[in-house]
Amino acid sequence: MRTGAAAQHHGYYHEAVRYDSDDELLAVVVPFLLGGVDAGEPTYVALGERTGALVRSALPAGRGVEFLAGGDVYARPASAIRSYRELLAAQVAAGARQIRILGEVPPAAFDATWDWWARYESAINHAYDDFPLWSMCAYDTRCTPPEVLADVARTHPRFATADGRHVPSTTWTSPTDYLRETRPVVPDPLQVEPPVVELTDPTAAEARAAVHKADRGQVSADDVDDLVVAVSEIVTNALRHGRPPVLLRVWSGDDRIVATVRDGGDGPGDPYCGLLPASGGAPGGLGLWITYQSCSHVTWHRDGEGFTLRLTAGNPHAAH
Repeated sequence: MRTGAAAQHHGYYHEAVRYDSDDELLAVVVPFLLGGVDAGEPTYVALGERTGALVRSALPAGRGVEFLAGGDVYARPASAIRSYRELLAAQVAAGARQIRILGEVPPAAFDATWDWWARYESAINHAYDDFPLWSMCAYDTRCTPPEVLADVARTHPRFATADGRHVPSTTWTSPTDYLRETRPVVPDPLQVEPPVVELTDPTAAEARAAVHKADRGQVSADDVDDLVVAVSEIVTNALRHGRPPVLLRVWSGDDRIVATVRDGGDGPGDPYCGLLPASGGAPGGLGLWITYQSCSHVTWHRDGEGFTLRLTAGNPHAAH
């Protein structure tokens, strides 16, 4: 039987916590966590170093709350979804009737990479709805930009408050609608300059060679290998499922490699493409899902001329 505010709810009960002081955060999340432990529910915390230490110090010793490494969990959106789904499936298989999680997207995500974390916050309303999950996502209003808070209100169905209420969000938007919106893309400063490589209708081998040409040792060999695979997959998808011409551009910076793949089509029709494994064998879905887990940042844009994916290996925050 489910407990607390989610007692009568089926599937995922998704809330945000907007707080402007440490005391306000603790007033919301400590009862939430202890309530889960008292009910015998698997209860997890995935916060940053400062907030994780704050919450840990407020809990009685040995109360059964498990702390996850927030920096590892929230490394990339698609990886976070994959790892959380594995965790939730294991707990349900072990007999859990409800799971509680307190999480926090790292503040570094609020700059140039917020677009894919906003999509994450929306997509998980669907991705976790197979499970009896009640989660709270914490956002510190002292350091969270207003535009991010606006997206938080659109991607979370409700807010948990310090006085114990669970208030519906007046701007909540269903994930199928939200994920189909074309969001503004923060341009990477590298794109002001001519690319190192520009190819039209390249083969997969030519696309891989283009990434290697941009490699000056500025990112790790593993990141280069991941980008090589991702660019090859995306170029292949564009040639098979998009509309010609397919244009590949690659830029080389001091701390990153940036590649864009553009074709004249509309892009994938599945709004969850990239964040979840493709459903029903959607064209190109597996390649995009792999890409979202291997690149430091992936963003996309539709306009009157076609569909563009931008892939970054290395430091994506320099685009801010």
